[in-house]
Amino acid sequence: MANYKNIFVINGSASQNSSNEKLIDNFARLTKEIFCLTIFNGLKDLPHFDPESSIENTPKAILTLRDNIKNADGILICTPEYVFSIPSGLKNAIEWCVSTTVFSDKPIGLITASANGEKGHEELQLIMKTLMARFTEKTTLLIQGVKGKISGSGEITDSQTLQDLINFIEAYNSLLEDKR
Repeated sequence: MANYKNIFVINGSASQNSSNEKLIDNFARLTKEIFCLTIFNGLKDLPHFDPESSIENTPKAILTLRDNIKNADGILICTPEYVFSIPSGLKNAIEWCVSTTVFSDKPIGLITASANGEKGHEELQLIMKTLMARFTEKTTLLIQGVKGKISGSGEITDSQTLQDLINFIEAYNSLLEDKR
């Protein structure tokens, strides 16, 4: 696995068996020959952001999260939209990273999969642009009406969504290969 790219995947959903988790499973299946994934499903276990602990006396869970981001070849965030925004757990995790440079110039793929998702997707892109993560329009993917496009067993049932995910993977892999 020495030639595999190490990807740290952040699941923005706090729900077990969510559509986002199923999308991550599909991403893993489609990229098993090129990526080695570390999937983080622990957003709800992180402490609430405390600016006074962001630089000194930082909680161990946060240091581990930051190290995983820093040491990865790339990051994938797959998230739903909650009330026209990104979920609070995802925002909390990102806030813990603002005082660092772990996202600076880090190749990132952004997938928002929700009923609508448009505002959350825009917000996530703005936040990651502010943190100077590196992404393109082709390494962002908005999947609207996701629950009608994935079966209960996790299979993507909508052919356009599957093709969009494949195109996203190709663009993301190209971004990772661009060493700048």
